[in-house]
Amino acid sequence: MGSKKKNKNGADSKAEEKKSPVEVKAPETAKEWAVGWIKTIVIAVLIFFVLRTSLIGAFHITSGSMEPTLLVGDVLFVNKTIYGSRLPLLPGRLPAFRDPRRGDIVVFESVETKNLNVVKRLVGVPGDTIEMRDNAVYVNGDPLDEPYAIFLEDPRDPMNENMARWQTPYLVETEGDREMPTQKNWGPLVVPPDSFLAMGDNRDSSYDGRWWGFLGKDRIMGRAVIIYYSFDKNGILPLPFFTAIRWRRLFSFIR
Repeated sequence: MGSKKKNKNGADSKAEEKKSPVEVKAPETAKEWAVGWIKTIVIAVLIFFVLRTSLIGAFHITSGSMEPTLLVGDVLFVNKTIYGSRLPLLPGRLPAFRDPRRGDIVVFESVETKNLNVVKRLVGVPGDTIEMRDNAVYVNGDPLDEPYAIFLEDPRDPMNENMARWQTPYLVETEGDREMPTQKNWGPLVVPPDSFLAMGDNRDSSYDGRWWGFLGKDRIMGRAVIIYYSFDKNGILPLPFFTAIRWRRLFSFIR
């Protein structure tokens, strides 16, 4: 009897494995390609929108009211989650990690001007008794340590009726007549619940809470944490796109 023919692997040539058909994907049509890209772009925009409105933000410094801590031309990262992020297109906020504290530099909606965001430092928190004596801040009777504050040593200190108008309901009762408040001498005031007193570090060049009153907690958008870019528009060196960048300030933490 003749033996069956074997292949080189010793398998019966009549028992070759059946091959499954190869699937060939039809070429993508122009419509499918366009729809895929549109979906990708829409998802990317939604992610950016959520991050931009709820988690982090950017703020550009345009005045010298926070010098020397923040300079004109600094661009800041703002942490919106720390005090509770606002939900895009919805009322309310996400849970906060902590409440604003004295010394925090915050970005907030202007108390006076609609659609204007402002950056200042918190010097008074709810329940504080706060005042200024000869340009020095006192909180609960003790001088506030403020190594960040600068003063122009301007001898002028005119009385201000607008300051008196908003401060009167919050004044601590004292004996004797009160003098009209001034930029460098006012109070003592008690900071009401869910409110803060915000001031600029450049004390004699800052339009701040001394003039327009307490800052409501609901207006605070977030805490300024990092200077990620800084550009001196008054730079005089050649190639300003490079030389006017304040390289030492890039990605520095704000204190």
